[in-house]
Parts: sequence; C-alpha cells; structure tokens
Amino acid sequence: MQEDFLHYLWKYKKFDVGALETVKGETIQLIQVGQHNFNSGPDFFNAQLNIDHQLWAGNVEIHVKSSDWYVHNHEIDPAYDNVILHVVWEHDVDIFRKDNSEIPTLELKEIVSKTTLNGYQQLFSKSQKWINCEHDFISVDDFILQNWLERLFFERLERKSSDIEKLLDASKKDWEAVLFKLLAKNFGLKVNGDAFFSLASSIDFSIIRKIQTKGQLLESVLLGQSGVLETTVEDEYYIQLQKDYLFLKQKFGLSQQHVTAPQFFRLRPPNFPTIRLSQLAQVYVNNQNLFSKIIEAKTAQDYYDLFTVMTSEYWETHYTFKKSTKKSNKTTTHNFIDLLIINTIIPVKFSYSKISGKNYNEDLIPLINELKPEQNSIVKKFESLKPISKSALQTQGLIQLKNEYCNYKKCLQCAVGNTILNRF
Repeated sequence: MQEDFLHYLWKYKKFDVGALETVKGETIQLIQVGQHNFNSGPDFFNAQLNIDHQLWAGNVEIHVKSSDWYVHNHEIDPAYDNVILHVVWEHDVDIFRKDNSEIPTLELKEIVSKTTLNGYQQLFSKSQKWINCEHDFISVDDFILQNWLERLFFERLERKSSDIEKLLDASKKDWEAVLFKLLAKNFGLKVNGDAFFSLASSIDFSIIRKIQTKGQLLESVLLGQSGVLETTVEDEYYIQLQKDYLFLKQKFGLSQQHVTAPQFFRLRPPNFPTIRLSQLAQVYVNNQNLFSKIIEAKTAQDYYDLFTVMTSEYWETHYTFKKSTKKSNKTTTHNFIDLLIINTIIPVKFSYSKISGKNYNEDLIPLINELKPEQNSIVKKFESLKPISKSALQTQGLIQLKNEYCNYKKCLQCAVGNTILNRF
C-alpha cells in the first residue's frame, strides 16, 4: 500500500462517505476534503468536517499506519498542530498533538471497495510493461488526453525555464549570451549537444559581438575552441583559420580547459561538427541582435527565415578539412529548424515572458501547433498504443509524460491514471 493511493482515495472520495466513523465510533460528515498539498506539511489543507456533530476546519494528514505519525515526528512539529483528522489505511495506535489532545482517526481498510483495490493493483501490477497503463491507454478519452498533454507541455517549459534562469544569472542577465549557449547546444543535436554547449560556455559573448560580422573570424573561434584546428593539415583554409584562431585565442585569453571535444563517429556528414558550427556562425553573421528578432517573431515561417542558412563557401566542397567532395549547398532544413524552435526558441520566449512580465505566451500554442510531431522512440511507442500526435505540442507532452510520470509510476498524479482508476 502506498500513501499516494491513500491521497487518491481521500481526494476523490473513493469510499462510502455516507457512513463514516472514526475508530472511536464518532460520526464524520465530509464537507470539504481540502486542498492537496505536494510540499512539506499536512497532506490536505483547509478541509471542513463535521465530527460527532462538531464543525471543524483545518488540515488532514494521511499515513499507511497510525504509528507513522510518530515515525515522522509530527507530534513535535507545530506545522501539524492544526490537523483535525488522521486518515490511515490501518489503525495501530492512538495519536496525539503536541498539547496531548487526541486526533480523530479514520481507518480506510474496511470501507474501500474491492473493485477499487483491484483496479489499483491491476494498474500497479509488477508484470513487465513499458508503462503501467499500456493496456488501458487506448480507452482514455481524447479530450482528457489532449488537455493533459497541453498541461504537460507547459510543465516541461517550466522545467526548462528553471534551467534558463540559472544560465541568465550566470550570464549577468545577458539574454543574448544565454541564447547563444542554447542555440549552440541544439546545433550539436543529441550527439554533440553537450560538447557544443561547453564550447559556447567557454567564449564570453562579448567576443562574439566583436567578431560576428566577420564570418571567417567567428568560424575560426568556434572551430578552434572545439579542438578541430589542433592537427597539421595541408589545406589553405585550414591554415588560415588556425592562424586566426591562435591570434584571437591570445588576444581574448580563450581557454579550452572545460571544453568537450565533439564527435564525428556515427554521424551523417550533414551533421558533422564542422558543418553545424559553420552554420551557427552564419546565423550570427546574418543577424545582429538575434535575441530581439526571435522574441518579435511569431510564426514558424518567421523562424525559418531567420535560421535558414548555408555554411561558408569552403564547406560547400568539404565535410572535413582532409578531403574535398562534390559541391553542394549545406543548408539548414525546416526539420532541423523545428528542433531549434522546440528546444530553444519556445523555452527562451516562455522564460522571457515569465521574467520580464511581457506576455509572449499567447504566441506559443499556435507556434508549437504549426510544427510537425517529433519522431523518437517515446513518441513511436505511445503512437502504437493510441494515435494521438497532431503536432509537436502533443509529442512534447508525451515526452514529459513518459519521463516524469510513467518512469516514476506517478499514475496517481496523472490525468490518464486517474481516469482509469475512476472507472472502478
């Protein structure tokens, strides 16, 4: 038995509320269950109960056993002085407040139906399943699921916003510097994201501002800090980049101490670090005050216009410095830019709205709904259970659902889990 399940039983009144009694035989009339508290302190605030014909307003604490009250030292914690009812699965000892007054106890074990218990046990059975509700997921109403996924989308943004706020503090409130780091990370995609982030973090953004109109210098700094200019290559452009980088490294005191080397292994050539870093450089060559532009932009097309770039001319005939290839324009694709919008642009706009007090959030739902559903292992598995993804909003919600709820078996805090259990 889990306390979370007992919270669920109390919150949704999954027992016969018409014949409630304390373990001492006092009648209980349930008026308000109270507000569920997910932080420290009693489990439900501001409940209203009529106990033995006396009206009470206060808090409710829930445990598996009555004795857990003493295990958690609530008898000496003033936060629990206003508890008016102790709800337990099994009553094994009387409990008292700090002033030695006894707290009424409601035991649930004998008043919860076997049907409800069987539903709970079925959902949390130990059989090997990808998610607990995989057999019932298809039966969940689309309206409930769509609303839950939208809420999860914003919940995911809140988590990302917290990370952005830390970067903002470290960057002395410089939004352009934060944007540069996040864009660099996402230009690195999954394989080189952390490496590109470490690279961007090693360069004070004031340096980028000074050289961003000079594409070759900017490219030399990015490639040099990544470590790809450290060998000897008989190539004219390579030698020039190396000279530029060594000069700028000394001038600006650049250090590679905490930079992780990017990987080429198992990457398709268009995703090679050389290509992605050249494209990132071109974004900044083409756009002064990039942060202001992304804040003002609204539609996916606005962002395609900003981030559709080619590499510098050299990379039209190269993927690495060591070998030339047939000439081709290596342009950022709409699919790639969609990932930038999902993982960088939308979180940054959400955070900026939150911190600045300016409302750009009304643009976010239309924007995310413009983008095609993402394709990854989590989304594909959910889609095999029930086709639901209409746009990137749903896929972002599904990722949050799997990573933050299903993986931790938090079914009782999930709209899907609650919908399934409420059938019993």
